[in-house]
Amino acid sequence: MTTPLGDVAARAFVGEITTLFGLAEFNPKGGPVNKLLKFLCAQPGVDCYDLMTALTGKNCCLNASTVELFLNDEPQSTSTKNMVHLAQTARDGILSKYDYGSNYNLAHYGEPKPPKYNLANIPRDLPLFLSYGGQDALSDGKDVETLLDYLKFHDVDKLHVQYIKNYAHADFIMGITAKDLVYNQIISFFRNYA
Repeated sequence: MTTPLGDVAARAFVGEITTLFGLAEFNPKGGPVNKLLKFLCAQPGVDCYDLMTALTGKNCCLNASTVELFLNDEPQSTSTKNMVHLAQTARDGILSKYDYGSNYNLAHYGEPKPPKYNLANIPRDLPLFLSYGGQDALSDGKDVETLLDYLKFHDVDKLHVQYIKNYAHADFIMGITAKDLVYNQIISFFRNYA
């Protein structure tokens, strides 16, 4: 993650702190998360004037009315454990299973550290569609290149990779060009493998 807000949140052990207070649900619209965001936004180097850009990167193709409509119902809640796992991955730079701490890891995994996900286990003939943007601060190009390195022996005709240079994270969901650039491509991909 290259977003300053996400990086500060991951490094501040935010998810673990909310877990300690017994919050099972991470509700971005709830009071505790609002307080947390205010705290994070006050940290040096974090500018939350435009909260969406602070989280997702500089989106190129959003329509203000679409964003307003989207924010009426989004973002949705997730489990605090999910947010802790995201923070662990961002902090450690390793895609591994959830880290419960060495004693609990022994009970869950039989070893003190959580095992890494073996991306080489992805079946070579599994149809995959990967789309990523050059401005995405949550899923940056380096991470995608790492994933593509694991997939270098994937069947070429089963792997479709799309790179959109000026897209950030929210452009894939709400971009005014997303239908033509992304959604139609995904539909075509699924029809091809139906």
